[in-house]
Amino acid sequence: MRAARLIKMVLLLQARPSMTGAELAEELEVSERTITRDALALSEAGVPVYADRGRAGGYRLIGGYRTRLTGLGRSEAEALFLSGLPGALRDMGLEDAASAARLKVSAALLPSVSNASESAAQRFHLDAPGWYQEPRTPELLPAIAEAVWEDRRIRAAYRRQDAEVERELEPYGLVLKAGVWYLCARADGTFRVYRIDRFSSVEADGSFFARDEDFDLPGFWEKRAEQFARSILRAEVVLRVTERGAARLPYLTDRAAAGEALESAGPPDAEGRLTLTLPVESHQVAFGQLFALGPEVEILEPAELREQFAETAERTARLYR
Repeated sequence: MRAARLIKMVLLLQARPSMTGAELAEELEVSERTITRDALALSEAGVPVYADRGRAGGYRLIGGYRTRLTGLGRSEAEALFLSGLPGALRDMGLEDAASAARLKVSAALLPSVSNASESAAQRFHLDAPGWYQEPRTPELLPAIAEAVWEDRRIRAAYRRQDAEVERELEPYGLVLKAGVWYLCARADGTFRVYRIDRFSSVEADGSFFARDEDFDLPGFWEKRAEQFARSILRAEVVLRVTERGAARLPYLTDRAAAGEALESAGPPDAEGRLTLTLPVESHQVAFGQLFALGPEVEILEPAELREQFAETAERTARLYR
């Protein structure tokens, strides 16, 4: 543990002209007294760490010293490619590996571009969860992420509706979608998707599995997400929309379903309105989505949904008279 901290301290000093004891202590999560002892240990080991005394003092490397301990370990290299996802790295327990990788890369760069990582971080940031959602990290995510990295089989208990089932899984990949973590895994020869927050227990069984080299995580997820979106559209609504309503429809309902419904609609009527059949999750969900269009939409079928629109519109009109 101390050896890793000493290496990190050297890399920090190599990447910056000078750092105070307080700055080093904060970066390395130790006390300033520990920093003093570590600086002395490095000096005794031949690393030219120089301490400037006084209020503006600090630690620096002298003589243009540059360490050769900049080779990336496997976990550091893998974490580096995810360094644009700070929240995801933290959730998976890879924050320390990514930090070490960034320091090693910075130490290997020329002084003129040594601040490239800081420059990029100040210009691009990814915030995965949707608005008005409190992101929650599933407790078992780090253990599952470790199994994914190591290609190690797991035994897991998974909650499905009111029942809990036992599964032996080959964890292939993790997906973060709108703040929710999913596991893509193979079970009994078939690839499936599991929500991480529905696992109640996970245990690596000690064995490894051979990955299917033809498995494409982005392609698999895209196909499965499209299938899921289609599977929940179990009802239909026949409606008539104005040109303005047609433009807004894809933003209020399933975008793909709305696009196909608009494309298959016939020519507009004399008032410029289109009649189309729209797949929806349910009639109640459709009411909440389509009522936002106000007078830009008229429900034709089913009759009970049309009546619900008429009643709600009448109540709204009375309220504002």
